Amino acid sequence: MRIPGSPYLLLVLATLFWSGNFVLARGVQELIPPMALVFWRWAGALIILFPFALPHVKDQWPLLRRHWRILLLYAFLGVSCFNTFIYIAVHSTTATNAVLINSIIPVVIVLLSRILDGTTISRRQGIGMAISFSGVVAIICRADIKRLLSLQISRGDLWVLAAVVCWALYTYLLRRRPHGIHPFSFLFAIIILGLLGLAPVYAWELCRGFRMVTGPATAASLLYVAFFPSVLAFIFWNQAVGEIGPNRAGLFLHLMPVFGTILSVVFLGETFHLFHLVGIGLIFSGIRLATATSP
Repeated sequence: MRIPGSPYLLLVLATLFWSGNFVLARGVQELIPPMALVFWRWAGALIILFPFALPHVKDQWPLLRRHWRILLLYAFLGVSCFNTFIYIAVHSTTATNAVLINSIIPVVIVLLSRILDGTTISRRQGIGMAISFSGVVAIICRADIKRLLSLQISRGDLWVLAAVVCWALYTYLLRRRPHGIHPFSFLFAIIILGLLGLAPVYAWELCRGFRMVTGPATAASLLYVAFFPSVLAFIFWNQAVGEIGPNRAGLFLHLMPVFGTILSVVFLGETFHLFHLVGIGLIFSGIRLATATSP
């Protein structure tokens, strides 16, 4: 099944939904512990996906069993590890460091493609990536070089770097996804396998006495993270990467600071500054240049 629409639109929507996930997590950190959020995010996604995926899973069960090893790798990288590493990281690093390190994912994707496939990158794409990344830096460091130079490496930064490698490798491997597996079957399978990896970590958190605060805000937050950044964003991302390749798709992750800034202003009452506008302009200019079809 192919989701109708431009792959670029699907990438924009995926990054928008993921940005909303980060903003929401920051807003409900007093209500939902980190491992509870990531576990019930995927458990909720599984419930939402179940009636749509079950017929395809039944039909393609032999195909899924045949490719269980590669599916387990997708689940490990994209479901179990990435968000878990990010949630661990923010306990021992600053948000600035985390977002800046996370923004090198497109570069890591290009490096993986270059090392493993020998893929070349055009001068236009390289310049576009550099311009886009400079926009990310401008937003994070508030267009102040002193703030960039004052950043310090911590243990949390290493966790973010591990998360970056996981997501870059997941995106790179999407082009080698087993042929013929329906998108719903694929996502359903990796969610189940990913939850198996998350369950022990969530149990450990419960044993330490951390519990969710029940209420409408908690329920609405879990519903959002289960549907938008988990089900829809992953389906959109997986299809778009398959259509335009990991190098071009990865560049759209630079939109996350843009959407994160806008959503934080709207929902968290943060202030919009001139450096935000400069950074957003650079990011969009870089993406436009790097994704242009002409050499």
